[in-house]
Amino acid sequence: MSARPAGVIGDWLGRVPRPTRSDWIFALRTVSAGLIALLIAYALNIGEPQWAMMTVFIVAQPVAGMVLAKGFYRLAGTLAGAAAAIALTWLFGANPWLFVAVLSLWIGVCTFVSSLLRNPEAYGAALAGYTATIIALPAFGETHLLTELATARCAEIVIGIVCAAVTSRLILPQLAGDAMGARLKRCVNDLATYGANAFGAGDEAKLEALYRKLVADAGALGEMRAYARLEAPSQATRAHPVRRTIGHLLSALSAARMLRAHSAPGNVALMPVRERLRALLVELAVSPLDDTRPWIERLTAIADEARKVPAAGGAEGADRIGTVSRLTIAGEFAEALREVLLGLDALRRPPSRRARDRRQPALVIHRDHHGAWRNAVRATIATMLVAAFWIATRWSELEGVVIIIAVVSSLFAPRPDPVQVAWGFFKGTLYALPFAFVVGQLVLPALPGFGWFMVFVVPILIPAALAMANPRTVGVATAFAINFLAFLSPHQTMAYNPVVFGAGSLSILIGELLAIGVYLVVLPVDPAAAVGRIVQAMREDLVRLCLHERVPRRSAFESLAYDRINQLLPLAARAGRKGEALFGGSIAAVAVGLELLRLRALLPAHSLTREAEGAIGDFLKLFARELLVRPGAGKPSVTADDMRTRADAIATDGQATSLHAGASLRVIAAAIEDHPAFFRAK
Repeated sequence: MSARPAGVIGDWLGRVPRPTRSDWIFALRTVSAGLIALLIAYALNIGEPQWAMMTVFIVAQPVAGMVLAKGFYRLAGTLAGAAAAIALTWLFGANPWLFVAVLSLWIGVCTFVSSLLRNPEAYGAALAGYTATIIALPAFGETHLLTELATARCAEIVIGIVCAAVTSRLILPQLAGDAMGARLKRCVNDLATYGANAFGAGDEAKLEALYRKLVADAGALGEMRAYARLEAPSQATRAHPVRRTIGHLLSALSAARMLRAHSAPGNVALMPVRERLRALLVELAVSPLDDTRPWIERLTAIADEARKVPAAGGAEGADRIGTVSRLTIAGEFAEALREVLLGLDALRRPPSRRARDRRQPALVIHRDHHGAWRNAVRATIATMLVAAFWIATRWSELEGVVIIIAVVSSLFAPRPDPVQVAWGFFKGTLYALPFAFVVGQLVLPALPGFGWFMVFVVPILIPAALAMANPRTVGVATAFAINFLAFLSPHQTMAYNPVVFGAGSLSILIGELLAIGVYLVVLPVDPAAAVGRIVQAMREDLVRLCLHERVPRRSAFESLAYDRINQLLPLAARAGRKGEALFGGSIAAVAVGLELLRLRALLPAHSLTREAEGAIGDFLKLFARELLVRPGAGKPSVTADDMRTRADAIATDGQATSLHAGASLRVIAAAIEDHPAFFRAK
């Protein structure tokens, strides 16, 4: 039996699962692209050739579209940062203190913009900030070097991006379009598994984990769609159906959760629909989905049956409202799942040249302006303080510290837990240090040449790239690969200079530790406050559904709501029990929002009696004012029991529209009772 690797690195490597074939392809492709980029940089006699190879590892992604997207925004951010460095140096370089202040403000502005965007756009905005620091600080006091440094840095970045993009597209590529189809199939199987337990007694913890996975996968599908559009025009056309399909996937997920919460197993009218739906989902959960037509036909039949209003009487006596509400949710689940399957078919079919339906909006995203301002202020203060100390002391080693402070305090700021991410980056840097010292200071100066470089560097970079392909180790592994190359500083002629090596590596480590300290001390992230802001935004969304004259489309509301939930996911667990309770309420808020939309749709149609319309109008105003605008502010004037009373009064005539309106009030009442922390908390 082989001994387990010892030490910290051994523990880390021991957690890395066995690589798959696609992981090996990614690793070999990334290392090959890096070597090609380095050779080109050597041939062009670029001063800092390691940046070309580092860029390959920075933009490396398993999917070709991701490489193109990250590479594009890295290039855009580099160009913007280089232009800013030149402008700021020429305008304020004569006054060191003003220069430091303006440069720090530039980093803060870029951090603010980055915090409002999503990857890869957010990455490009952050890069524009700290690239200005990387170029401007080494040229400070030597303005004649500024243009040369900016040109060299842009050239190095372009070489790395082109090499990474070409190899990812030509060498056994994994396309975002194909990845979307595979992920959507897994989503359908997972959704069927979740829905099959809607009426059963499944494991609550496993079902909750599956629910969160589906929400996260829906967000990942939206990102993949953006990546696919950069791969080729045909991929952009194929990706178009995903925009609609994501909304239907989330709608089905919301309906399945409501079915599970209010299954009513003794409901005779619901039982036939329930059993047919459960039987279909059990089969669908393990289906390869090669042919979706039979599933689509069966779902259509179930949805049609669920839309029928049952006759009076039955096991539930006079409670026809409860029956209609559950049948309505079951029908919506069947219809939404059918649309997801249709979207999967559209994704796999050859692109059509017909005019595309643009009525469905793209996914709307939630922007946390409060958090963005916090990140901007923190990055500005951290960079300004350390840079001012550097100006005052003229300590040359502090230049690297300032650069790392700017990089870490802006790049990781938008993450839900920037301290954890920055600490992982520090660990990767620390792991890289001994490898870079042995190879760069002891081996390569004695054995020069590109051949020996490959012999000693490739066996180190391939395991690192394999770890980069795994989501559990990607952060530490990427930091290891990037900093190994930064410490190594590969040139055509390597020299033994441990003093310079030690000073440079120490400045990087100190800069990263200081940045972590900044995250801990300067305006630290409060998960509970971040959760509260998102929850308040969701309450305000419901207020608009109640009161706004213009009623939004269902797809637009669901898009925004699930984007907020996706941001809430990583924060809720860190906010403790209250965060978990609010997360559950946020899911229920989607169902409440859909019921509010149904009630609003009934009013202009005048399909209800005047008394019923008046009751609904009064309810919407009270619900918005008492439960959403001022939650917890005294005793509410509308309660769950009051909603049930209103529902019974509205449905007294027994008409289908009246029953549906009453059912909507019942669903809202159940959500408020189930999740008081969300709807009634102070």
